[in-house]
Order: sequence, then C-alpha cells, then structure tokens
Amino acid sequence: MTANNGLTRRAALGAAATLILPSLLRPARAQSIDIAAAKREGKVVLYTSAPIAAAQKVANSFQQTYGITVELFRSGGAQVLRRFQMEQDAGHAGADVIVSSDPAAIIDLTAKGLFVPFKPDGYDKIPEAIRDGGGNAVAQRVSLISIYGRTDIIPPHDMPKTWDDLLHPRFKGKLVMTNPLFTSLQLGVVATMSKMRGWNFFERLNANDIMVVQGNEQALNLVKTGERPIAAGADSQYANEARQAGHKIANFFPADGTFAIPATTSVVKRAKNPNAARLLAEYSLSLEAQKLWPESGIYAARSDIEPPAGSPSIRDIKVIPMDYAYIRSVSAQVKKRFSEIFSI
Repeated sequence: MTANNGLTRRAALGAAATLILPSLLRPARAQSIDIAAAKREGKVVLYTSAPIAAAQKVANSFQQTYGITVELFRSGGAQVLRRFQMEQDAGHAGADVIVSSDPAAIIDLTAKGLFVPFKPDGYDKIPEAIRDGGGNAVAQRVSLISIYGRTDIIPPHDMPKTWDDLLHPRFKGKLVMTNPLFTSLQLGVVATMSKMRGWNFFERLNANDIMVVQGNEQALNLVKTGERPIAAGADSQYANEARQAGHKIANFFPADGTFAIPATTSVVKRAKNPNAARLLAEYSLSLEAQKLWPESGIYAARSDIEPPAGSPSIRDIKVIPMDYAYIRSVSAQVKKRFSEIFSI
C-alpha cells in the first residue's frame, strides 16, 4: 500500500473514523517487553496534547501499576510537535513517547524513521479505519469535532445543527473557535473545510464576529462563562467533561457531517528510556487504560470500549473523510490564509 492510497481510502466511513496511516515500514511482529529493564530505567517521558486531567489519570494508573514515574509534558498539539521536532533536529530525544493529534505530521515523522514500530496487545481491537498498519502510530483516543454550547442560555432546539447554521445573524457575537496555528485538530478541520466550502465560509464566520482563541481549553472556558456560549467546531470531549462536572453544556454533531481524528501513540527511536517507553505504549492500549478515557468524556480508540456517558457511538455520527496527505501539503498556506482573514 502506498502512502497516498492509504491516506485517501474511503471504504470505512461508517467505522470509527477515516484515518488510515501509511505502512511505511513492514508490520512489526509482537515483541516481548523487558519489564524489569523498564523498572530499572525508573521513568518515562511522555509528550501529549490530551486534556491534562485525563492524561494525568492514565499516567497515574501506569505509575501505580508498574512503579515507573511518568514525566508529562502537555500542551496544544502544534506546540507538542514543535518541541518534539526541535529536539530531534538538535539531536536530543526529550520524549520517550509522543501522543499526537496531528496525523498529517506523524506521517512525515514516520517517513523520517523517528519511531520504533510496535503493536501492543489489543491492537486488533482498533477499528481498521484508524489502524496504522506499520505500528508506528497506534491510536489511543479519538477526538470528535462538535458544535457545543450552553443550553441554559440557548435552548437545544435553537442551537446550530449544521455548519451553515453558524453563519446565521442570530449567533453573531456568540461564537468561539480554536486557532489552527495552535491546535493540530483545528488545522485539519480548517484545511478540509476550506477545500470543501471555500475560504468564503471563514470570511462569513469572521463577519459574524466569531472569537478565535488558542486552544480547546480556552474555548471551553468562554462557553462556561457564557461570554461566548457556542463553540463552533471544537473537540467534543471538553464539552463532555464539563457536562460531567455539572455544566449545562451539550454537544451537537453537525447533521451535514463532522470529523473524527485519532490521537496516536508513538515510541521514539533512540529514546533515553526505551523499555519504559514500550511498556507505556503497551499499557496505553490496555483495557485498563482505555476505560479511563470515557470516564473523562473522551472516546477511546478500542472498539470494545463504550462511548462516554450520554454520547452517541461514532458509528451513529456522519463522519467526513480527511485526506491527510492533502492537509500536510497545504498546512502553511492554510495557516497564512486563516491569519489574514482573522487578523491574528
């Protein structure tokens, strides 16, 4: 399978998502992990863009299970990748494991040979549509993009139900969205949406006085306070987490389709703690770890794990395919045009 054929495959749209990462290396055979060696290393350094509370919960569970410390670096997806690539370019492997929500960037890094192919137990439980045949980037969780908002400010029947609804004058000054220069999820969404709908869609959003903030946490905070009661295409897991905490916030998955983007785990080649890195990667796909994600309102990667409470199955959501080869090729232009439209 070539990289582009894998990336543009459409056959599994009804499955959990539409990413197929390229098999740039032959599938790795299952490998035994030297747990004693991992414990002697004593720590593992993890870079991730997952919500900090959820990421820490998984890290704490791993530490309790194996007695190995997890040093966690958490930031927006673009920031995580920037730090990782700068360290790699400098010949310094800061991360032992990287979890990225930018499949397009991971394709590039895989092609550079920066990861150790590895297939953890439970690999066969990942839906084929988001399964990396080479084992270089193993799906950990899935981000579903939604329109979400404060239902005590705007009743559910009045919430926008499609992307075009966001352009209606009644929502002027009530919308917030994330910045594709900061969050990798939004970069893929904006690249795909601008290809499908043209940049006029974003020009009209700007005319509707939408606010652009760095990342999903900032967007959620504005929805929580009611300053901007609607998040116009943001990660649904943040709304789920807020609802679980008692906020009157609900997700609305656009009827004209939305995006399902996997965050993937990769073991870094020449990691300082290689055995602990492989052990953490293995643990990340275990039933024990995967069950922790829905508790935080996040969709797990394994198909045998239920969705977050009160959320639909991904099978019941219309998913728009994403061409990661295309996204990778236009990222710079997308960031530039977005910045021009929103004056950021």
